[in-house]
Amino acid sequence: MDTVFIRQLRLPAWIGLYRHEKVSRQTIEIDLEIALSDDRVFKTGKVTDTMDYGVVVAHIRALLEKERFGLVENLAERIAGLIIKDFNSPHVKVSIAKLGVVRDAKQVGVSIERSRS
Repeated sequence: MDTVFIRQLRLPAWIGLYRHEKVSRQTIEIDLEIALSDDRVFKTGKVTDTMDYGVVVAHIRALLEKERFGLVENLAERIAGLIIKDFNSPHVKVSIAKLGVVRDAKQVGVSIERSRS
C-alpha cells in the first residue's frame, strides 16, 4: 500500500471535556498516513493523481475552526471519515496527541485506522 504521510501537524483545536479546556483552544499534534487509491502518480508525475497534502491540511483546519470536540477519539474519527470521503482514500491512519496535559507525559492521545467500506 502506497501512502502519503503528514507528521507533527500542530493546529489549534477546541477539544476537551473539562471546564478549563472549554475556555480556550489547545494545540494538538496530528500524524496521518493516507493510502493512495491507485498508483497513477508514479506513472504520470502529476499532483492531480496523488493526495495533495496542502488540501488535506486545509480541510482539517476548516473542520477544527467550525467544530468543538469533547474527546480526541471523536476528532480522530471525524478526520478519518473526512479523508476517506473527501479524498477517496481506501485506508487512513490518524493519530492525535494532546500536548502537556498529563504530568510527566509529553503527549497523550489516540491512534485509529479506518478503511473505506
